[in-house]
Amino acid sequence: MGRLCLKLPVILGVLATALLVSPALSQTCTSQKLRNKNDYPNCTDLHHLGAFLHWNFNASNSSLSMAFVAPPAKTGGWVAWAINPNSTKMIGSQAILAFKSNGGAVTIQTYDIKAYNISLSGLNLSYPVWDLKAEESSGNITIYGKWKLPAKTEMVNQVWQVGPGIHPNGYPIIHDVSSNAENLKSMGTLNLVTAVASSPASEPAASGPSGNTAPGPGSAGSAPSPGSSSGKNGVSRNRDRAILSLCMPLFVILGSLIVF
Repeated sequence: MGRLCLKLPVILGVLATALLVSPALSQTCTSQKLRNKNDYPNCTDLHHLGAFLHWNFNASNSSLSMAFVAPPAKTGGWVAWAINPNSTKMIGSQAILAFKSNGGAVTIQTYDIKAYNISLSGLNLSYPVWDLKAEESSGNITIYGKWKLPAKTEMVNQVWQVGPGIHPNGYPIIHDVSSNAENLKSMGTLNLVTAVASSPASEPAASGPSGNTAPGPGSAGSAPSPGSSSGKNGVSRNRDRAILSLCMPLFVILGSLIVF
């Protein structure tokens, strides 16, 4: 109890700092303000590039409605979301890309990505798409669109990207391709039936070889040795009551922070 009381000021400081973190840094797809948000009952935090996907799938006609949200890599940069019919890689992706032009309007374009040099790619997608719109707000660009998918589609490969800008020739400048870039991880699958998205797996947390283990000496499950300080004699009980009375104000403060 005494050790916990000494650690409480540290715990309170960490918790207070966490509560003061900017909402933009802790934003999730469920907390975002989105136009016609009720049209997208499903949302997914895409884990890379600060991106989010809001979506709805109508299995009766195999149509996918989506709103993709991401910040461009730089001011004047672009964002894109794509479906790849054959893999989770960039090549072969059917992409919708948007950027904010110098005039302030948000421009949207489709690309059938045939090569890393996007100027060699086509502009017509292999899927019918409609209701394409894009808007910029608070540093993010949101792409809205609807896709007609093949009948009985249950899962799609998704790829998303952000880039630094647009060439004078009108084509997007390639995204970061350095070995540690998040751009190389921004791919995965989206299960339209179970509403589960998956990305490349992260390293598993370390765990013991056998899970639960028997308590060792001095652990909560072992008996205290005769004459040890863990014996609940009258002196230790009085000491614990005194420490508890001193700690109680800190517990109250901690509880109020958690509630609010």
